[in-house]
Amino acid sequence: MHTSSPVLNVLFLCTHNSARSILAEAMLNHLGQGRFKAYSAGSSPRENQTPNPLALETLSHAGISTEGLRSKTWDEFALPTAPHMDLVITVCDNAAGEVCPYWPGQPATAHWGYADPSEVQGGVEKQKEAFKQTLHLIGKRLEILVNLPADSLSRLAIQDTARELAQKH
Repeated sequence: MHTSSPVLNVLFLCTHNSARSILAEAMLNHLGQGRFKAYSAGSSPRENQTPNPLALETLSHAGISTEGLRSKTWDEFALPTAPHMDLVITVCDNAAGEVCPYWPGQPATAHWGYADPSEVQGGVEKQKEAFKQTLHLIGKRLEILVNLPADSLSRLAIQDTARELAQKH
């Protein structure tokens, strides 16, 4: 545990905030060792959107807490009362091309594209495998991120670091 490092707030964005961004939020909070606090949101969650049940099941099977996970709009994080974000990562191809709201403090940004596991055709077992694979891929990047030395996570270095991770795996 690095008590001298401030906690870094990371926001994962996707279109509906029901699968990839939920997986990333839960995984980073699981791996973050108190150095990271993850959040997730969507640019246009559907009305009454909830996290995909297969996302929650995949997290539970991996021993990762699903407590408090909910689908929400990114507008929540543009409010003055919202936590300041240090890093904003888009995790789906749609979110990368969308116009993002103004983020106070100009956080670092990166795009880590993942195929949508909920779009996989061929039945529930294929979808379950897709969710498991997506969680695995997200986890590989996040393990590298959480194990970086503090100087790689400074305000100026974190954007380059996160963008370099987009090239891995």
